[in-house]
Amino acid sequence: MNDAGQQSHDPDFPERFVDFMRTGWRDSGLDAAPRTEAPNHAKRRADLSAAFPGETLVVPTGVDKVRCNDTNHPFRPGSDHAWLTGEHDPDAVLLMRPTEGGHEATLYLRPRSPRDTDEFFRDRNYGELWIGRRHTLAEKATELQLGTAHLDELPAALDGCAPGRTRVLRGYDPFVDAQVRTGAPERDQELAQVLSELRLVKDAWEVEQLQDAIDATVRGFEDVARILPADRSVSERLVEGVFGLRARHDGNAVGYGSIVGNGAHAAILHWMRNDGRTVPGDLLLMDMGVENRNLYTADVTRTVPVSGTFTPLQRQVYDIVHRSQQAGIDLIRPGVAFDDIHQTCMRVLAEGLKDLGVLPVSVEEAMDRSAILYRRWTLHGFGHMLGLDVHDCASARKERYKEGTVEAGYVLTVEPGLYFQPEDELVPAELRGIGVRIEDDVLVTPTGARNLSDGLPRSAADVETWLAAQREAGPRLP
Repeated sequence: MNDAGQQSHDPDFPERFVDFMRTGWRDSGLDAAPRTEAPNHAKRRADLSAAFPGETLVVPTGVDKVRCNDTNHPFRPGSDHAWLTGEHDPDAVLLMRPTEGGHEATLYLRPRSPRDTDEFFRDRNYGELWIGRRHTLAEKATELQLGTAHLDELPAALDGCAPGRTRVLRGYDPFVDAQVRTGAPERDQELAQVLSELRLVKDAWEVEQLQDAIDATVRGFEDVARILPADRSVSERLVEGVFGLRARHDGNAVGYGSIVGNGAHAAILHWMRNDGRTVPGDLLLMDMGVENRNLYTADVTRTVPVSGTFTPLQRQVYDIVHRSQQAGIDLIRPGVAFDDIHQTCMRVLAEGLKDLGVLPVSVEEAMDRSAILYRRWTLHGFGHMLGLDVHDCASARKERYKEGTVEAGYVLTVEPGLYFQPEDELVPAELRGIGVRIEDDVLVTPTGARNLSDGLPRSAADVETWLAAQREAGPRLP
């Protein structure tokens, strides 16, 4: 690299050209208006402020990551930062300074390129002729309803942070991590923990965002079903690509790498190579979710028979997983232990494994916590929290998450599965290479649970009917 944002193969422009490029540009303003969700972000900052009175809090969004040479991955803001501010651009840092009444929040960011320097036409990373128009500080302050300052002023602001009274969300911005030394990692870990726990309960706006992402995901599954042949093979990547088109058109992107596994690939939990092909007669497992434009993601899995009809054995396995999922959903209500939902789902799976002749011991012995032999064929728990991250609130304490109870406003997945590896000699040969997972996104309501992804069928008969109807309808443009 030479100057910032330039490569060795960039031309060395003559000064006359540089002077010429700096002149003759009309100033253009944006019609910035306060975002409707700005009060939600303000309340979240107030809740964080109340958790750490008298302390300085530093929450960066993250920086661009190099994909290869001089090209970057598409930037995705840090979830905690986006939750607190609504800002989506890279490099931004939220600084919350203590005041007598709480905290004063300032967002340090990179404003639009000036026209009296070379940045706007030479800098590949930030120049507006390369990446497009950015907001001015005033425009961003209006939009987010949050005080803003130039990113160049951040070092001086961080210099004034007292180590014993400052907490930093680590791992997002190398400059911030190096600049602010708190000397107490556990204090920074507590900031991450509190942020995760504050995010457990979704407000009404967040539920709307999740429903938006889930509705787009339903459309994506429909798109896939409409191009999935019953009588010939297509690549798993075609399925991935068709869903990805919907995700990019209706949302921001996919919320995570799509899992598209035909046959034995369905038994690999995070099969993301997607380099196989569908086979008529096999099952096709698709774990896919759209991330909407406000960064909330769906997480849905469906397993369908490529031919359009389950074989008797495939249906038997599928029905076990469906019963397990339904038992878990039926149990969900405020105050129910996360582990009780897990045990309920797993017991149904263990009973099904016994019916299939797979379990070498009784259901009770297989379920014993000192053995959990059933898990050889289930591999994972019943689900996880969902929100801005597909595995949301991951820094929450165990007692507020997997060792705690679910509460109204939580959104979680319910996704039991059975997986029979092709090399597993402890199962009948006819089961080897079968993988089934059914996953839905569930909102805990004050009285029970609401399946946000019920726009897709779940029972075996309904899946067959739905698949036939989608194929009859044929492909569509987004």
